[in-house]
Amino acid sequence: MSSNPAEIENDDIGSRIDAILADLRDEYQQPHATPWIIGFSGGKDSTLLAQLVFEMLLGLPPRARTRTVHVVANDTLVESPVLARHLDEMLKRLEDSVGQLRLPVVVSRTTPDVDQTFWVNLIGRGYPSPSRLFRWCTDRMKIVPTTKYIREQVDAAGEAVLLLGVRAAESGMRAVSVHRYRNKGSRLNPHNSLKNCMVYKPIVDLTTDEVWQVLLQSRPPWGGTHRQLVTIYRNAAGGECPLVTDRDEAPSCGTQSSRFGCWTCTVVEKDRSAEAFVDAGYGDLEPLLAMRDWLKEIREDNSRRSARRRNGTLNFVGEGRLIPGPFTLQARKEILDRLLKTQEEVGFELISAAEIELIRRLWQDDAVAGKTE
Repeated sequence: MSSNPAEIENDDIGSRIDAILADLRDEYQQPHATPWIIGFSGGKDSTLLAQLVFEMLLGLPPRARTRTVHVVANDTLVESPVLARHLDEMLKRLEDSVGQLRLPVVVSRTTPDVDQTFWVNLIGRGYPSPSRLFRWCTDRMKIVPTTKYIREQVDAAGEAVLLLGVRAAESGMRAVSVHRYRNKGSRLNPHNSLKNCMVYKPIVDLTTDEVWQVLLQSRPPWGGTHRQLVTIYRNAAGGECPLVTDRDEAPSCGTQSSRFGCWTCTVVEKDRSAEAFVDAGYGDLEPLLAMRDWLKEIREDNSRRSARRRNGTLNFVGEGRLIPGPFTLQARKEILDRLLKTQEEVGFELISAAEIELIRRLWQDDAVAGKTE
């Protein structure tokens, strides 16, 4: 089967992919050196976007490939192990291929600073496991690390174009967001919060069926096939949590739909994606699912929560109902103990030595300040 999506047998989708490739080519050949940044999650949409950009670049003579393209993925450090392994393999394939293909592509991965990881905030500072009312994780673990990377590129070049694999057909909420920020007659739109960063959504009008049709009937230019990606979606019974660079997009994580992302996500009532993976034979996820369910359960246990918030205030709502504050120091120690036992059970790292060191330092600070109960 041809490696060129434009040669897919279906004439209608073939012509639509041709039009997207032509649009990509036209934008890339604009008379300036503004870099592109592809937001890459390893899911179907960002994979198709990366494939189309690679195909477009390969269609140009090497001397015309003058603008740098960054492929940037975000790793929260608590990703679902299945997706984490897939993303690792994908990034390695991309990185290994760009030299051989003579493409001006830089492959990067962003992670939260150790001071802002999931475990440092939850176990070190006692933040309750995330909920719809207190979704503290997305900003610290996704938005901040990725926007930092984008700002670095903007500072270096003066501006940047962020390419996102979002589609209007993905959800009603996404369709509203897409059309809200789409300028008439313009393919580029200013980013909501990143100055001098324009947003480009090349596959916005493709349907989910069309995305899969292209992926299933073509081979990626970096080698291999999309078979593993198809298997992940089939086993997960859902979709990926995409790369997020804006608070308006934060609901893409922890929605009612079945999405695979952080294995620690307690925003959803049940992690149906992880349950589907376990049912599909991924036994190493079962202890993680149990740990996740326990984190959600103890969030509602006021005996494990301090009455006061970390700033010393009491928080009341309604008719004087007290909203409990962070986990007590005793509860945090209990969580760390269980996490380390779970880590030993699954046989791979769930929390780093650097995180544990910082957590113990935060405990000492809280003990001195009297923030233990």
